[in-house]
Amino acid sequence: MDDEMADAIEKIEGMGVPPWHAMSIESARRIEDDVFTADEREGIHFVRNLSITGPRGDIPIRVYRPDVQEAPVVVFYHGGGWVLGTLDSIDGVCRELANRANCVVVSVDYRLAPEHPFPAGVDDAFAALEWVESHADSFGGDPSRLGVAGTSAGGNLAAVTALRAHEFDGPSLAHQCLLYPITNHAFDTDSYVENGDGPLLSRADMEWFWDHYLRSPVDGANPFASPLRASDLSGLPPATVVTCGYDPLRDEGIAYADRLAEADVQVRHNHYPGMAHGFLSLTDMVSTADEAMDAVAESIQSSLE
Repeated sequence: MDDEMADAIEKIEGMGVPPWHAMSIESARRIEDDVFTADEREGIHFVRNLSITGPRGDIPIRVYRPDVQEAPVVVFYHGGGWVLGTLDSIDGVCRELANRANCVVVSVDYRLAPEHPFPAGVDDAFAALEWVESHADSFGGDPSRLGVAGTSAGGNLAAVTALRAHEFDGPSLAHQCLLYPITNHAFDTDSYVENGDGPLLSRADMEWFWDHYLRSPVDGANPFASPLRASDLSGLPPATVVTCGYDPLRDEGIAYADRLAEADVQVRHNHYPGMAHGFLSLTDMVSTADEAMDAVAESIQSSLE
């Protein structure tokens, strides 16, 4: 493992945070928000909290825009196993991405499980994309240059939203950016064996997340929960897929990148063998994470120019 990554993990684990699966949902949400919400926020020209109409009530969103007009737009979905996560916990990543990629980022506070199990988050993710396409010009975005992105469970929602938009004549997407995404309801990969005890994310955590997200195990076979199980990925927008070595999700992310490439989808796969799950939230502590964020931003810029 990368030395700086190991030091960052030691610092995080030194906070005494129990494993996600060992906590109540309420405690896990409170701690996740405390740990991953930065005390100091990177400056950006424009930030606005809004609420849009969703399929089952309002969806909070947060819009970030650097000092530019008619910029490309990325709709962003936070991680947290579909159970945890807020606009604040992903705020730092969104600010960095907007500034580095010179784009508008719209962060989506989709409904969380278990109160709102699959497909509630999928429905909110898609509704937010449709709203952004219709209203992007009102906050300086260009709806003709539209992408989706997300981390972990948010990477799952980004992939699923791209799949749904393609299959059901939704908004036209120019890019999908999948950052250590969840792509399959299965635990049979080598990376689950090698990294089953973490760091930062374990097999037991993922089982806990999936159990809360799905209404029943049958949902796990649905390609809108497990996009790796989709029968056909052809015609999807160009993709950037980021994976890392010390991550139980590593192999399913790699498999999804391979499936996209086999379907003649343009794919940029950036693999970081010395990194652990969630590393892009550690750009201030880990130089490889900082370089990886630059690479993600460059990929978004080149796809949405």
